[in-house]
This record gives sequence, C-alpha cells and structure tokens, in this order.
Amino acid sequence: MIVSAEDALERVEQLILLTDRLTSLVAGQAKAFEARRPHEAATYVEETQRLANIYRHESARIRANPALVDSAPREQRMRLIRATEAFDAVLARQSRAVNAAKTVTEGLVRAIAEEVATQRHRGVSYGADGTQSPTAAATAITLNKRA
Repeated sequence: MIVSAEDALERVEQLILLTDRLTSLVAGQAKAFEARRPHEAATYVEETQRLANIYRHESARIRANPALVDSAPREQRMRLIRATEAFDAVLARQSRAVNAAKTVTEGLVRAIAEEVATQRHRGVSYGADGTQSPTAAATAITLNKRA
C-alpha cells in the first residue's frame, strides 16, 4: 500500500486505513508477547515492517507539508487523529510487553549461565604429582550485560 492520493480527503482516508491496519498488527503482536508466545508475534513481522515504513514516510511528508491534509473535512482529520492516538497506545502496550519478555529472557539466560559456572567450579583434576587441584572456570556461554 502506497499512499498516492488525488486530494486531501483521499490521502486522509488512506492514512486512516494504513494506521488502523498497523494498529491491528501491533496489537496482535502485543497479545502474543503478553501470552508468552513470541513466535506468534513473528507471523506478521514482514507486513508490519513494510507498513511501518510507509507510515513513517507519509508522516514525515505531512509534517513537512501540512497542506497535504489541511483541505480534508474536519471530521476525516479527527478520525485520523483518533486512529493515530489508538496506534500510539498500542505501540506503548507492545513496548511494555516486549520489555517484559526481554527481562524474563535475560533473567533465564543469566540463571543458566550462573548454574553452568557453579557446576564447572566443582570439577577437580589431578596434577602431575597426583594431588587434586580445582579446574579453572571455563564457560561456553558469553554474557553481554549491555544487551
């Protein structure tokens, strides 16, 4: 979907449709994350990215030239504003859901890494003289605390 309108009314109508579709897609992704099924959120990633790029492009065009929508009827412009507000709310919801999933995932990875590290410290090896010495701690998991 590319917004190619003849007049402001048609442009606003297309933007409303675009915004409503994006809102629906992002809401579905948020629900999937909230239900702890991120694999389901991936179903529409490609379409969401494509539509988000169009939305970003059209939003920038309108910010640069408000006349593109100014002559549309006030009722239509208000519908677009309400659609945009709903989209913003869904984006905030998705952000919270993604951050929660990220926190849980990082906690799991950290717990697993710590358990692996403690298990490795229990190892004992024998030196050349036959005495036991603890093995050096070696782990196969790398943690990036900035991620």
